[in-house]
Amino acid sequence: MRRRSLLIAVPAGLVTLAACGDDDDSGSSSNASDSASPEASATSAPPPPKIVDGPLPAITAGTKFGEKPTVAKGSGEPSKDLAVKTVVAGGGRAVAENDFLSADYLGQVWQSAKVFDNSYDRKTPLIIQLAQGSIIDGWRYALTGKKTGSRVEFSVPPAWGYGEQGNEQAGIKGDDTLVFVVDIKDTFNARSSAEGSKVPQDDAALPKVGTNTDGKAPSIDVPEADAPKKLVAEYVLEGDGAEVGAQDSVLVQYEGVLWDGGKEFDSTYGRKQLTSFSLQQVVKGWAQGLTGKKVGSRVLIVIPPNLGYGDSPPEGSGIEKDSTLVFSVDILAKM
Repeated sequence: MRRRSLLIAVPAGLVTLAACGDDDDSGSSSNASDSASPEASATSAPPPPKIVDGPLPAITAGTKFGEKPTVAKGSGEPSKDLAVKTVVAGGGRAVAENDFLSADYLGQVWQSAKVFDNSYDRKTPLIIQLAQGSIIDGWRYALTGKKTGSRVEFSVPPAWGYGEQGNEQAGIKGDDTLVFVVDIKDTFNARSSAEGSKVPQDDAALPKVGTNTDGKAPSIDVPEADAPKKLVAEYVLEGDGAEVGAQDSVLVQYEGVLWDGGKEFDSTYGRKQLTSFSLQQVVKGWAQGLTGKKVGSRVLIVIPPNLGYGDSPPEGSGIEKDSTLVFSVDILAKM
């Protein structure tokens, strides 16, 4: 079994990793509405669909990538297979299954053209893992292999959507075929890195963090000096994305070592699995250290015991009581 992430805050006296799921879980979150986002329902997966070219309703307005589309009502009977069309072909990285996807989308019902959800009005793209159990299967099969910068239209029969139970809150019946238009903005996986501009690391009293952007774990060299008593949060690579707010969730790569001895105790690189979480769910040093930092950045965070695990470190973590923790964190996306 893979090691669990150690980022979730542990209340005083509690020596478990409560509220922290296995790394096989996507851990993804989004700003999509609870009732209508394309997250998977708890049903067994059907066999892979046959993918066909159509039929698909016309996009009558908002035809460019990034524009909110208007989609006509479906004409006649929809395909019983998964109909997929690349409307705008992008030239970026290909999306692989199990990648995290950043996308804008609109979803509506074939028979009525009723729009049940869209991210364009929220002005926040969906970020979700393209993995079985994390998202409806229609998305997995339609978008795997497509390139970033692409607009993809597809129709999803119930078997690869919400199944016979539908989604009552969203007004989706069990026999509804769904139509989606998806603009693929970015994709992230275990080889992703921050790609910001290098920032000088001139303070000899602080750890030095590697600036490689090849998806491999950066080096963290801890000096032979006393640990700082206050929180340190400094750019190593400064990105140009949006600032992270205190209420936000983020998608990250990270590595954690102990100040005393520099021993690694946790790393997404070693698990080959990105992690996403709300800043409301992590130890105070992480929440305070990442708030205000820009997406696309690598950040050095040095967390004193009072903002970390204090005298109650997670059992089996290798972290001693009152340890100062050192992290390198790549902020890949804000969710």
